[in-house]
Amino acid sequence: MARKRIKISNNEGIITLEEAFSNFIRKSNVKNLSSETIKTYRYAIEVFFEFAGDSNLVSEITRDTIDDYIIWLQEHKEIKDTTIVTYIRHLRAYLYFCMDSGYVKKFRICLPKYNKEIKETYTDDELKRLLKKPDVNKCSFVEYRTWVFENYLLATGNRISTALNLKIKDIDFSSGVIILRKTKSRKQQIIPLSDTLADVLTEYLVYRDGSGDDYVFCNEFGEHCASRTYQQAVSRYNIKRNVNKTSCHLFRHTFAKKWILNGGDIFRLQKILGHSSIDIVKEYVNMFSCDLQMGFSDFNPLDTLANTSRTKIKMGGAGRC
Repeated sequence: MARKRIKISNNEGIITLEEAFSNFIRKSNVKNLSSETIKTYRYAIEVFFEFAGDSNLVSEITRDTIDDYIIWLQEHKEIKDTTIVTYIRHLRAYLYFCMDSGYVKKFRICLPKYNKEIKETYTDDELKRLLKKPDVNKCSFVEYRTWVFENYLLATGNRISTALNLKIKDIDFSSGVIILRKTKSRKQQIIPLSDTLADVLTEYLVYRDGSGDDYVFCNEFGEHCASRTYQQAVSRYNIKRNVNKTSCHLFRHTFAKKWILNGGDIFRLQKILGHSSIDIVKEYVNMFSCDLQMGFSDFNPLDTLANTSRTKIKMGGAGRC
């Protein structure tokens, strides 16, 4: 009796972009990527589907498709170059998965070049207005809590998602440390607790009350709060104090800038901010280079030596022929 060999079917050429993306998300869940990371993947790839169509075959995607997509983004989307790079970076992760799965032939995807903008930070004057403590006898819990929250962000450089997942038991006042259990990298961190922040949190937790398993930053009913709720609270709080910058993430940039200007080393900054690579921290140094020039002559060895008292050589008449 004639026998037939079992053949391993090749998926290349028969799977759609949408089907491949479903497999990509499944793989991302298996890798235990954070919900926020998967959310950004979904948003970025949806934009690509708007351009390419989700029912088209993955096998039809080529390097030229990516080039055309970049041009389409530049011409049809009012977005910054940095946003385009972000979209392409997420698309690359998805398409590299497709290549590894045999859905499409392999090709290299390069990120477009872009000019890195100076990261915006809060000025000293703005910080003084934001950190002026409200009258606890007159203000609402939300206003007082937002003041504490902004103190916390400035003192730690935490992302808003990390801060909102902090529990009361994670603050170790006796050891002077904070345990960060939910971070972007999915790795727990231990960071120092500053003396000033310790005083602020000690008072706050008297008003906030709660057990060790309760979240530090909550709503008016002591319940866990969404990032959007806190971002809106910060926006209202800042505008009320005549500060038009309202982003929570600016506190992270401000923390990094102040750390560098105050002489902190970038290796400790990398650990505190939770960056896996020192390259991102180096970007902060480059971006704040103008600020690093402030008082440069006061510390530059050549300038300090030049300002010491010395006797000038006088060009008198002695020795003339």
